[in-house]
Amino acid sequence: MYEEAFQYAMNELHEYYKSQNQEEIYNIWFVNSDIKYVSDTTDSITISVKTNFLLQIISTKGYLSELENKLREILNQSNFKLNCIVDNKPAENNNATQEVKLNSDETKSVEEKIIENQDSSEEKIKEEKKSEPVFEKHPLLLEKYTFDSFVPGENCDYAYKASLAVAENPGKKYNPILIYGGSGLGKTHLMHSIGNYIYNHGGKKLKIYYGSAESFTNEFTNSLSSKKAHDFKEKYRNLDVLLLDDIHFLDNKKGIQEELFYTFNALHEKNAQMVFTCDRPLKEIQNMTNRLVSRLSNGLCIDITIPNYETRLAILNKKCELLNKQLDPQILDYIASNIETNVRDLEAALMTLIGYSELVDKPLSLELAKTQLKDIITNSVENVSLETIEKVIAENYQISVSELKGRNKTKKFIIPRQIAIYIARKITEISYTELGDEFGKDHSTIMYNYQKIEDEIKVNPILDQKIDLYIKQIKSYKKS
Repeated sequence: MYEEAFQYAMNELHEYYKSQNQEEIYNIWFVNSDIKYVSDTTDSITISVKTNFLLQIISTKGYLSELENKLREILNQSNFKLNCIVDNKPAENNNATQEVKLNSDETKSVEEKIIENQDSSEEKIKEEKKSEPVFEKHPLLLEKYTFDSFVPGENCDYAYKASLAVAENPGKKYNPILIYGGSGLGKTHLMHSIGNYIYNHGGKKLKIYYGSAESFTNEFTNSLSSKKAHDFKEKYRNLDVLLLDDIHFLDNKKGIQEELFYTFNALHEKNAQMVFTCDRPLKEIQNMTNRLVSRLSNGLCIDITIPNYETRLAILNKKCELLNKQLDPQILDYIASNIETNVRDLEAALMTLIGYSELVDKPLSLELAKTQLKDIITNSVENVSLETIEKVIAENYQISVSELKGRNKTKKFIIPRQIAIYIARKITEISYTELGDEFGKDHSTIMYNYQKIEDEIKVNPILDQKIDLYIKQIKSYKKS
């Protein structure tokens, strides 16, 4: 029913990438992935790709979402779904099957060899460790996130050890625990690790819940509208382990803050373990009630910062080990040296190289790595220094850096000062408190300045364009 729409969507995307001089990207990720129409229903299309590895890559890089959005646009159905499966149909005849089997070492893809090696390694481990409990997946937790797959470094060693201590003695040590820091630094990984450890070490009968603060909020709101608030309270106030991610989402949401406050009290009374994550220190969440901040801070509050070079390199080596993949040390050094933002970006760069190598059937080399990662590294601006931001903004407004950071409240200085603060928060991991120290202001004033620009660009596209230009200049300034 929708096969023609699928083909039309693919052609539209092809034309778009051609118009952007990025046809190579289309050929790599759409053509070489061998995306094919499989079937459809009234509100969905199922497509296939060649391997699990490719499915992971094109999903992570957002290409499946692009195709789904294009289909929604063509069909004028906002809720239309795109499902993707791996096409692992057997060969049509025994002779073909035999031929593949005889020449398997030559014809197997990188991903197939990785999976085969992983399977072989897992079998050996099972034989060697028959007495050890088999890992079982909790329905709400990601099994890939465990303490074994986490790489602690100077930036997160305290958080790692505290999380492990909590997992080994839930409800008895460090309760609650709050882990905060920028995006992609490992907070969610540690939270899932705690849950997985508890569940697989005698906790299968425990009520363990993992979810985001947003899902918690939505469920609470729905319980009110459906008059099932009692069921909501029964569910959350009788947990043994509460793992609540991204509580900064609760900023300025008084009703759900109050509900979390009472949920916290109920769980604390029964010694249930509570773990929270946030993207900043609690004191920087301007519209969080004092009594909730007090409760959430009444345990361990641990900061995770950007990993240093040694930790980044260790993370890349660990990922290669998990994939049973060996890369030239020069490539790993190049990635670790140039991507200083977070773990997520490191892993994305590594997976991009492996995926590209498999698709084009070329061995990985340092030159290939530089070519394929040039956009990622160019756009990786979170490691820009505050000094660079200040210099660029000061030059654009023809004032000195000292005037930019000064206390003069005339418009000539206030606007560039607010813009510098906004850009610093937007593209770096610098906290409001650190910006306050830099500009001689308290963190609430810094937050006000940031919000002022954020509100202005929503109604002033010219300012938005200016800020984009400043960010490009900042990136160029780095390299000059």
